[in-house]
Amino acid sequence: MTSFRISEAAALLGVSADTVRRWVDGGRLPAVRDGHGHRIVPGDALAAFVRGQSREPGESFSSARNRMRGIVTDVVLDTVMAKVEIQAGPFRIVSLMSREAAEELGLEVGVVAEAVVKSTTVVVERPDAG
Repeated sequence: MTSFRISEAAALLGVSADTVRRWVDGGRLPAVRDGHGHRIVPGDALAAFVRGQSREPGESFSSARNRMRGIVTDVVLDTVMAKVEIQAGPFRIVSLMSREAAEELGLEVGVVAEAVVKSTTVVVERPDAG
């Protein structure tokens, strides 16, 4: 079974290693000790934890399942279109939308926004697979 060191789990979740340690110490995220006494998080436990964190109370439902909350880092407006960049953890997400939509949403640098992605094609890669 795949397992992750605290630092690896933190990198995957886009949080600090200290945050993951607090979750483990508080009983929110299960971890075990490896042969060297280091805490590791089983992959299935990390996946279950992430699934449990993904829906917020009162969140509306949609057929789109890929949601990434982050901070708007750039907005470029022209006469018709807008390019909006969101940093969600370690991920940079770029959206092209109408200027009208960007203005109606109040998108500007520094606000929190959620990127909702629904696509007919999603390429999945494993960087560690041969």
